[in-house]
Amino acid sequence: FQSQDERYAFIAEWYDPNASLLRRYELLYYPKDASIEMHDVKNRRTFLKRTKYESLHLEDLYVGSKITVFSRHLSIVDYGNQYTSRKLGSRKERTLALIKPDAIHKIGELIDIIINAGLTITKAKMMLLSRKEAADFYVDHRAKPFYHELLQHIMSGPILAMEILGDDAVSKWKAIAGPPNPTATEADTLDSITEHFGHCGLQNAAHSPDSVASAAKELELFFPSHGGRGPVSSAKFADCTCCIIKPHAVNEG
Repeated sequence: FQSQDERYAFIAEWYDPNASLLRRYELLYYPKDASIEMHDVKNRRTFLKRTKYESLHLEDLYVGSKITVFSRHLSIVDYGNQYTSRKLGSRKERTLALIKPDAIHKIGELIDIIINAGLTITKAKMMLLSRKEAADFYVDHRAKPFYHELLQHIMSGPILAMEILGDDAVSKWKAIAGPPNPTATEADTLDSITEHFGHCGLQNAAHSPDSVASAAKELELFFPSHGGRGPVSSAKFADCTCCIIKPHAVNEG
């Protein structure tokens, strides 16, 4: 292998169940021959010498993705250098996808729409919002005449909040969700979630932030990055079980 080959660097984490530790690695990917190399960040030593790994592709590598390398399930948590961030991360965005109470029974279909659009769901939580949480979410609408109706609807049943990741995710999800108050003449409404799953008035099935800044602000409400838990999950953990959908099943739909 030639050390001067183009390479991309990522920071990956792996939970070691035997030691109950979260281990961090630098993962190097060489697109020329689909080879990888790994270094233990803490101990500053080589963990995996450069070797071909053809089942891993460059499009699989981005912040928030989950990959498997020789039976180890790794999470990509950051780019390893400025070159990689500049080349691969410039268009990757995170945004909030929120399924409202009137469409909660259509979760499966809506998740299919998100995945089929090339977006990745990196976090998800079902919850019942308190009045304060609903007011915090709709704080920018406080002066509008339909403000109290907004609160009542978002509190009327469970909602599903998701962090989704992808190229131009904010604008892409906004187009998929559709305008918040569509009319039959709006071209943007065609083939949108609002058109197919929404109802009249405020029951428009899904919410989408209107900008990158709004997305960051709203994600912080549901998935705080610095301490805190956000709204409590509505799961009661009584008379329930755990269902795990494996990666190959997700990929096959």
